[in-house]
Amino acid sequence: MTDLVLTTFDWVPETPRGYVRDIRVRWALEEAGLPYRVESVPFGARNAEHFSHQPFGQVPWLTDGDISIFESGAIMLHLGERSNALMPTDPRGRCEVLEWLFAALNSVEMASLPWSIFMFSGDTVETPGRKALDKFLETRLQHMEPVLAGREWLAGSFSVADILMADVLRLIDRFDGLAGHPACRDYIQRATARPSFVKAHADQMAHFAAAD
Repeated sequence: MTDLVLTTFDWVPETPRGYVRDIRVRWALEEAGLPYRVESVPFGARNAEHFSHQPFGQVPWLTDGDISIFESGAIMLHLGERSNALMPTDPRGRCEVLEWLFAALNSVEMASLPWSIFMFSGDTVETPGRKALDKFLETRLQHMEPVLAGREWLAGSFSVADILMADVLRLIDRFDGLAGHPACRDYIQRATARPSFVKAHADQMAHFAAAD
C-alpha cells in the first residue's frame, strides 16, 4: 500500500490548536485504520515548495504516492474512495454522504467561518454586518437542528460527512454558538467521543506543543 503523508504546520499559536484542519484528515485516517505519517512545513516562512502543494499557503495537504491533494473536503473524498469505513460503496449511500459533505462545507461552514472570525477577534460591536452574520448562521443552525435530532449520523453510518460537519459545528460550539441547539451539541459529543477523534486531537495538540 502506498504511504500516506499528511503535511501540516510545524507550529501554530495556542488559540487555533485543536482546530487546525489537519485534524479532519487525522480523524479520517484513524477511522479508516490507514497507515500514515505526518510531516511539517514552517508556519512563518511559506516557500515555493509549500505553494506548489497548497496554492493559498495553508494546510493540510495529503500525499498519496505521486498524488498531492489539498483542501480538506477533497482529501475526505479521496480517503472515502479508499475506505468503506468512511464512505459506503452503494450509489444511494455514497450520494447521501456526498450531499452532506458538501452541505457541511458550502452551507454550514460558509456561515460559521466569518462568524467565528469575529469571535476569535473579540469584536462584539453590533454593526449591521455583524447582525447579518449572526442571523445567517442562526438560520443554518435552525435547519440543522431537526436533521440531527432525528438521526445518529448524517448518512446512516458514520462517514466523512460527519467528520466535516462535526468539525464545523464544534468551532461554533467553542464560542457557545449552539446554546439553543441541543441536538447539534449532542451530535458533536457523539462524534468527538469516538476514539479516532480523541487520538487525532491529542496527536495534533502534541505535534504543535513539541515545537514550543
